[in-house]
Amino acid sequence: MPRAARIATFSIAATDGTDWGVAVASKFLAVGSAVPAAAADLGAIATQALANPSYKTQGMELLAAGRPASEVVEALTGDDEGREHRQVGVVDRHGTAATYTGSECHEWAGGRTGKGCACQGNILTGPEVVDALLTTFEASTGQLVDRLMAALAAADLAGGDRRGRQSAAILIARRHGGYGGFDDRMIDLRVEDHPKPITELARLLELWRLYFEKAEAGTLLRVGDTIQQRIRSALERAGRLAEGADQKQLWQAFDAWVGEENLEERASSHELIDPLVLAQLEAHSSAG
Repeated sequence: MPRAARIATFSIAATDGTDWGVAVASKFLAVGSAVPAAAADLGAIATQALANPSYKTQGMELLAAGRPASEVVEALTGDDEGREHRQVGVVDRHGTAATYTGSECHEWAGGRTGKGCACQGNILTGPEVVDALLTTFEASTGQLVDRLMAALAAADLAGGDRRGRQSAAILIARRHGGYGGFDDRMIDLRVEDHPKPITELARLLELWRLYFEKAEAGTLLRVGDTIQQRIRSALERAGRLAEGADQKQLWQAFDAWVGEENLEERASSHELIDPLVLAQLEAHSSAG
């Protein structure tokens, strides 16, 4: 049997019917490179313990063929000689979930399934860690990413990996949710090595929201005279626009700033502006 890394971790694979994703944390370097897999409209998989990364590719192929989560788990572990050392959680396109923990996984190890989620962990402080994953996810509302982050934080608070903390990751797939709408990998954030990886992961998620999350139409501000003057004043304070510049120069300066700050996903029009973009511009001009 090929050697594999033993990944002591707690994870949740889940869907809300729009997004599919995995959240994971561990006392293990770069856990996000090994454990999670997700595909829009197909499912999500977490593979851990004496991890078998091929479960991700094989599992997605089975999900694409229409196999339910329970059959995917059975197929992955059935012919695997190392199955008693493996742990895997799967949720399929319909939200049906299955989890598996081999008999040789290090204590505490186990898993639970709920509505749209599979929760599992090994080398944990106790079953309360997996219980916290499940109950927090099921009780939470909002987008899948927020529910997964809440579950991860609750499980960590309940004890988490009994060896300590090192890395965490969250992966979210949504149809055309990736950068520019060209793929489905909407969120793929990883904290590879940090004393408080879940806290750091939450910070990265806030940055993702600033740079990449699409603003809701109802929150956008119409660029009338007052808003335009705020934009002009901020650009002038930042030394990016000369006093008395015309309209064309104003928007050229604004677009140049947007490009430098990587805010293109939020600033797509001169008629409407995201309040977060305006706040960033005014903060930038004050700092400058």
